[in-house]
Amino acid sequence: MRRKRSMTTRLVSRLAAGAVSLAAAAMLAVTGTGSASATGGYATDTVGVGPEQTGFQQAFAYPFHDQAPAGANDWSCRPSAAHPRPVVLVHGTWEGAYSTWARLSPALKKAGFCVFAQNYGRSDPLSGGGVLSVVPGLYGTGRVEDSAKQLGVFVDRVLAATGATQVDAVGHSQGGVVIRQYMRFGGGSHPADPAKNKIAHVVTFGATNHGTTVDGIGALAATLRDAGVDIGPVTDILAGVSGEEQLVGSPFIRRLNAGGDTDPGVDYTAIATRFDQLSTPYTATFLTAGPGATVHNVTVQDGCPFDFSDHSDLPFDPRAISITLRALGVKTPLVCAFHPWNQDFGSTG
Repeated sequence: MRRKRSMTTRLVSRLAAGAVSLAAAAMLAVTGTGSASATGGYATDTVGVGPEQTGFQQAFAYPFHDQAPAGANDWSCRPSAAHPRPVVLVHGTWEGAYSTWARLSPALKKAGFCVFAQNYGRSDPLSGGGVLSVVPGLYGTGRVEDSAKQLGVFVDRVLAATGATQVDAVGHSQGGVVIRQYMRFGGGSHPADPAKNKIAHVVTFGATNHGTTVDGIGALAATLRDAGVDIGPVTDILAGVSGEEQLVGSPFIRRLNAGGDTDPGVDYTAIATRFDQLSTPYTATFLTAGPGATVHNVTVQDGCPFDFSDHSDLPFDPRAISITLRALGVKTPLVCAFHPWNQDFGSTG
């Protein structure tokens, strides 16, 4: 019981640490001194390596939020013949490399992969990051288009360091659409010659591939938008521009999917949970294969009714991890284990 109270205290303290800045940022945005619609965002490298964690809340509460998850960012790693492609991990909104991948990263490393992750989309309220962007460790708040460019730079660094010609990419929530934006508009794929694709396999956890209703809020925003009432500036202030871009029916989502869900030469695995409260409806994460692509849409509860993973905890779910390993070519059993439901905390998409 003492340990649970301690973890809760750390969670609350981390958010409370930014309370004064949050209030000031909100006042700036409301009074017009700041601009919630401005562009911005940048990426930073991790510093040090943190311990493995078994759940999102534990990882989110870990105080050294700029550390890499165990197994990631060994720039001396060279891919093996068995696993020739490095794996690039892309976190979601209000998350970071450590808080998202503190369980999957070491699992991939133990399986023999070179693993890499960065903190992308670092922003602030005046650059469109929303009021929570001032809280330490909450990244992925900049424009998705900018974050995709940051991913492209990172992928090139990984390729240059490892000598590989392609990577595999794994994204949680917004991370999935950051990957797809990079592939479609940032040079990550080459439809005319898929052999030149920089990404071979894409695995996503609860990605906002077709936008999210956020349990109905996004659907209301889309209805109001169609009626001529744009509440985008309000959502920018609260959730940041990346949150607004991920709402169902947003201009960003429409552009992203206008040419279909997939790119030629890429194998996609979209992992969902029926208990997702943030990327909703959960089936909206699923993809439809276009020419030259393959798609595997998987719900973790299919064949495993004891899995109660929610949105934020999906990357920590043993079944989802085993699905990921198999998607990346590892011969490992498909795990079915009880995984408790943890109320989403810290991630919006």
